[in-house]
Order: sequence, then C-alpha cells, then structure tokens
Amino acid sequence: MPTTFKFINHACFTLTHAGHTVIFDPYLDGSTQDINDLKVEYIFVSHGHFDHLGSAIELAKASDATIISTAEVCGAVGEAGAKNHAMHLGGTHEFPFGKVRLTLAFHGSGIPGGHACGFIVDFYGTKLYFAGDTALFGDMQLLQRLDAFDYAILPIGDNFTMGPEDAAIAAEFLRAEYVIPVHYNTWPLIAQDPVKFKKAVEESTKSKVLIVAPGESIELK
Repeated sequence: MPTTFKFINHACFTLTHAGHTVIFDPYLDGSTQDINDLKVEYIFVSHGHFDHLGSAIELAKASDATIISTAEVCGAVGEAGAKNHAMHLGGTHEFPFGKVRLTLAFHGSGIPGGHACGFIVDFYGTKLYFAGDTALFGDMQLLQRLDAFDYAILPIGDNFTMGPEDAAIAAEFLRAEYVIPVHYNTWPLIAQDPVKFKKAVEESTKSKVLIVAPGESIELK
C-alpha cells in the first residue's frame, strides 16, 4: 500500500499510510487546510519559529497526538500541555510507524539554548529526509550512509534557508531518488521558480524533482 504525501503549505506536509497520519511543521496560516479536519498521531517540529511550530500545540491537544522534536522544543510544548517525545541531534528512536533519526540543520532554533533539526523518517517503509530550515552543509553527504532514504524534502526559498542553487548542491550530496522542494513562494521574500530548480537538479544529478502545489497530494513508494 502506498503512502500519500500531501503538501499543505510552506514547509508543512502530511504522510498517510493505511489510515495512519503524521504531519511535519504544521504552519497552516495561508493554507486551505482546516485544523478541525486534521487527525494525526504524530507531529514533527523542526524548530520553534512561528512558521514551523505553527499549530503544533493546538493540533496535538485536539488529536491527542505526540510532538516529536528536540528536547528544548518538547520542553516548551510540554509546559503548554502537549504530549511529546524529546530527541536530539544524532539520536534515533523506533516508533510504531518506524524509525526516526534527528539530523543537523544549520538554522536558528527559535528556543533559547536549542538547535534546529531535520528528520530522517521511515514511515511504514516509506523513507524520507526532511531537511527542515537549513543552510547547505557538507555532512549532508553522510546521511544516506546513516539511514538510507528515497525522498529528500528540501527548502529552496533563500533568504532564511538554502536557495535553489545551494539546494541543488544538497540534492547532489544527498543522492535521493526523488527531491521535493518546499519553503518557497509563501511570501515575496522567498519567491522562487520550482520549475527552474527542477531543471537544474535533473541536469546535474540522477534525482527526479517532484513539484507538489499547496493542497495537492502524490503517492510515494
């Protein structure tokens, strides 16, 4: 049975497999997604900035879901009454759906004393890397060796994260079969052309870029 990837908005997306749904960086502002229509079991939060922590606490309480993030973010959401599972950079844990590894992300944490992160997730056999908000960094070349994945979900907006040129180098480092761009066109400051990014990546790597519009869904293997 395939896994459904739904791109909600900005860097927010869900994965659904056999009735089980998880969500990443649930920033719903500006999207067509009604929080009342979401029923999730786990919520991944890469860092504490408003456009990534988003509606995580409200959604966790409404769905009785568990937030997975760094210890600092989990401390903050726990104080607000949300269920959570704290991890940290380089750590792994087996959840009912599969394995999670927290990876480096070079970006502000949004939480005092914290660190932004990314995730490598095995979700019922669908293996993906969500970079979160990050700059390009050389250790991306090691991630496939640590936990192999087929999909790399990368920010391309520039200004706050990698831009398209750096993200194309990241795709080369990561060697994923598929790349999905996110974190662009939410505001004029991060406006980018995903078609141009797709062309650059597919000309310089063996990866195929999948462009998913906000509100649309695709099936992952």
